[in-house]
Amino acid sequence: MRRAYRFAEGAVLHARGFTGLFAEDGVFTGIGSRSGPESYRGEHLGDVVVLMGKFLPDGHRELHRVNVLGDVVAVELSIRGIFLGPSETPAGVIQPTGPSSTSVWYVRDGKIQEFNCRIGVAAMFAQLGVLPDFAAAARRIRAPHDNADESGGNP
Repeated sequence: MRRAYRFAEGAVLHARGFTGLFAEDGVFTGIGSRSGPESYRGEHLGDVVVLMGKFLPDGHRELHRVNVLGDVVAVELSIRGIFLGPSETPAGVIQPTGPSSTSVWYVRDGKIQEFNCRIGVAAMFAQLGVLPDFAAAARRIRAPHDNADESGGNP
């Protein structure tokens, strides 16, 4: 697990080494798209390293807690780095900004069977200055009858 983190460091970015640490049927689930977390298997496991390298080329991990129970390893960590952007989003491009994550690993026979990465997306977006627009989301899902009679009368 520590070697996998090392291979994903910005200064190293060793996709083949990262992939080689997984069991033949191993899976990484975490980094998401608009439809939710994505899973990577086989030769695509190295794509995770490439994606993180593009997003945070100087990225490194600070491990805060490592707990082992049988074949389960739970890690609390911070991923640190400078977002150099730009990054495409559905709303437009996020420009570079200048200067908490939890992972659960399942290891069997010295190989990674499963690696689940949970990124604190809200905290990450706040650090990037990309805050959610809750008012727009509420307007989008408000039922049509909510605005049926804005004069104060009965709907």
